Amino acid sequence: MRALSLLRIPIWREARVPLEHAALLRDPVLRGKGVSPGDGSSVLLIPGFMAGDLSLGLMARWLRDVGYRPSRARMRANVDCTTRIVDRLEDELERLAERDGDRIAVVGQSRGGAIARLLAVRRPDLVRTALALGTPLADPFAVHPFVRVQVTAVGLLGTLGVPGLFSRACLDGDCCAEIRDQAMGPFPDDVTLVSVYSRSDGIVHWEACLDPAARHVEVDASHIGMAVNAEVFRAVAAALSRRPRAGRLRAVA
Repeated sequence: MRALSLLRIPIWREARVPLEHAALLRDPVLRGKGVSPGDGSSVLLIPGFMAGDLSLGLMARWLRDVGYRPSRARMRANVDCTTRIVDRLEDELERLAERDGDRIAVVGQSRGGAIARLLAVRRPDLVRTALALGTPLADPFAVHPFVRVQVTAVGLLGTLGVPGLFSRACLDGDCCAEIRDQAMGPFPDDVTLVSVYSRSDGIVHWEACLDPAARHVEVDASHIGMAVNAEVFRAVAAALSRRPRAGRLRAVA
């Protein structure tokens, strides 16, 4: 995507996150009004780039209140190598699927949504729904230049050997070659992929969220605010209430 288009991303609109949070606290959706009750199944939550589990804390509490079993990704900040993250979360999915006796829904914000999609491609026997919130699934580099600088800085530190960070090798090294192939590979037919996007996203160019394999849901939200936006909460509830057809390896218990 052209640099000029990326510069036009309205990053100033991210300042409305406190307003979105305040509106959610007043909205009946936070009390479960107007949404289908959960079925007690597990939902794995994955935060966005440089964010941790706390960023999805309100969503986790809400999911529990409406009848799901939220599970955290156990991240202080989502900056690690993608392969290491996916390997670890795959083990977590196996644990949750064995406990539930069913496939798991995965909800990810921003980079977390890309990881949710990767988990679904890698293990369709473990994932029933992958829900991406403000994730540039079609073009991971379609983000505001200010964010690109942050990504580059983290990658440089990781390349220099700082532990717990992704590095240049994640982009072109052999260590992440399989993950890159899976990111570009076909999406499994028996897993539901939902991409929630906003034309007023201040970080990601909204068109990059339009994955051909996904069902697209448009909301009015900032990028960071997708974790505390009433429209997004309704979209999450709707996506989780829709069951895809049975997977190939549902007998995990």
